[in-house]
Amino acid sequence: MEFINSLNIVELSNPGVISRQLLNPENSTSTRITITEVHLEPGAIQPRHTHESSEQIWYATKGCGHLLLADDTEKEITAGDVVRFADGDVHGLKNDGAGEFVYISVTSPPINFGYAYEKKAN
Repeated sequence: MEFINSLNIVELSNPGVISRQLLNPENSTSTRITITEVHLEPGAIQPRHTHESSEQIWYATKGCGHLLLADDTEKEITAGDVVRFADGDVHGLKNDGAGEFVYISVTSPPINFGYAYEKKAN
């Protein structure tokens, strides 16, 4: 068994975005997944990007927004929706809703997302 105390959950941030690293290579011995809880303020954007050798599954838990996909396409996402991105799929997110947007992300194999954020704090 592995227990991760809330004091060991790192928060990464960019303007309008907080990513809580619930389970990742820095706080877990798991070699299979990274789990993050991501919060976007209204108007915040996670730019389009890819993960060449990891897939991601997002579960929206609060709010609504638009997925930013390949070829400048967008798709609405709302609380309760689940989306899976295969290795190399273009994806991003725009919170164009009135309130906070929150989703849980599961990434396999795991990625340390520190490279994508400006700030790191416990």
